Amino acid sequence: QVQLAESGGGLVQAGGSLRLSCAASGSTFSTGGMGWFRQAPGKEREFVAAIKWSGYNTNYADSVKGRFTISRDNTKRLAYLQMNSLKPEDTAIYYCAAGSYSANFYESTAYPYWGQGTQVTVSS
Repeated sequence: QVQLAESGGGLVQAGGSLRLSCAASGSTFSTGGMGWFRQAPGKEREFVAAIKWSGYNTNYADSVKGRFTISRDNTKRLAYLQMNSLKPEDTAIYYCAAGSYSANFYESTAYPYWGQGTQVTVSS
């Protein structure tokens, strides 16, 4: 089992920045990477970014490319999502997830482990 806990959400004005953290514990050696997803009210959960625990592979949704950066600290089993130039449409609950980092890294079904989520609200 893998346990995930997000932190760092909050309220920020448009154009501002936030950094989300995801702490992983348990059998993390069984996973290949981490992903961030978000879900806005009335919308489906969508992929934001993904990273492998090893190597330099990262992936981003088109909507956040150039504004968000995913990173990790393997020794601490932490994953981060640095969010800059935030827009009101980035408002959502953000979830971190752990999985095998397969070819379908952008699909929520690729991740068996999920955190509880952290709210990000961007005011205009």
